[in-house]
Amino acid sequence: MSFIKTTEQSSKYEALEKMSVTNLLANINQEDQTVPIAVAKVLPQIEKLVDEITAKMKRGGRLFYIGAGTSGRLGIVDASECPPTFGVPFDLVNGIIAGGDKAIRRAVENAEDSTTQAWIDLQEHNINDKDVVIGIAASGTTPYVIAGIEKCNENGIATGCITCNVGSPLAQTAKFPIEVVVGPEFVTGSSRMKAGTAQKLVLNMISTATMIQLGKVKGNKMVDMQLSNDKLVDRGVKMIIGEIGVSYEEAAILLEKYGSVRKAVDFYNAIK
Repeated sequence: MSFIKTTEQSSKYEALEKMSVTNLLANINQEDQTVPIAVAKVLPQIEKLVDEITAKMKRGGRLFYIGAGTSGRLGIVDASECPPTFGVPFDLVNGIIAGGDKAIRRAVENAEDSTTQAWIDLQEHNINDKDVVIGIAASGTTPYVIAGIEKCNENGIATGCITCNVGSPLAQTAKFPIEVVVGPEFVTGSSRMKAGTAQKLVLNMISTATMIQLGKVKGNKMVDMQLSNDKLVDRGVKMIIGEIGVSYEEAAILLEKYGSVRKAVDFYNAIK
């Protein structure tokens, strides 16, 4: 299969600088609406990867995202939201970006071109064959990501990827590739736009579906969420009320005593 970077093809819109703000926003929005349709086409690919991650985590494994630039930042965002949302350890889902943590805010020159650093970064986490590593790269050609996935394959570590071009070197390297083809960007080559949105949607699906499979959601509630601020405490209290029908005051006391919605509800039901 010939490899064409559709993410780099010229925008179908011309003379953007001459457009009114109204037209700019309308056209960007029109392009954005195509992204969920592209994601829907690859649900079977996403399902295979989720099944693999879930199976590995049930045996004590972890999930790692590796990427550069926007892709790396999106992986870090998804990983960082898992502990507060699902009450899991901070090292269960990990985001690694080319150039290290300083690259989260500011680009690090040539970091994505290294063919050795990704494996070094993963080894700092004692990566092993219980884990899963997902390479994120809109182009599917980022050397940092491809080389990291190759080393994982060599060491018997399950690998996946999220890319926005069909037949890319990254997709051909990963064992569980996800190829979301969103086409040319509104601003030519600006893959932080539709490609970034597609990656974010897929990451949401992967982490959320995996955590539900691991029992971190009950009904449709985040019963293991961390109670890190007043808003979340209030939400937790209301969850308890909805589950066992006690007063707000009683629910607040249970939540404070047991530290999570799940534990509070389980205790109450055990004594009834």
